Amino acid sequence: MELSLSTYDSGDHTVLEVGGEVDVYTAPRLREKLVELVETGARHVVVDLSRVEFLDSTGLGVLVGALKRLRAVNGTFGLVCAHERLLKIFRITALDRVFSLYDSVAAATAAAGSDTEPTA
Repeated sequence: MELSLSTYDSGDHTVLEVGGEVDVYTAPRLREKLVELVETGARHVVVDLSRVEFLDSTGLGVLVGALKRLRAVNGTFGLVCAHERLLKIFRITALDRVFSLYDSVAAATAAAGSDTEPTA
């Protein structure tokens, strides 16, 4: 399965919609896109994983890297992840305590400017 990436602005947030599979083969494309967003000035990034069918450890590593990169520039990073199969991965790896996880883009952007209380 292919990886699809598209971005749009929602207020002062940049939303990256991800679809398909994020694995060892496709994760480099996701990493490149996230690095590009930060390098071009995005400071409040929401990654929408609603259409992701599969996420492996390489994909998790890319997301951790993006979180670190945004924190280094006083930015914020939220993940929209409402599917139980993906939430389970975050719980098992304890990354649900590291990332701000939301059940919708609206909830993520409403958290306006801080990595605070997740809603999912």
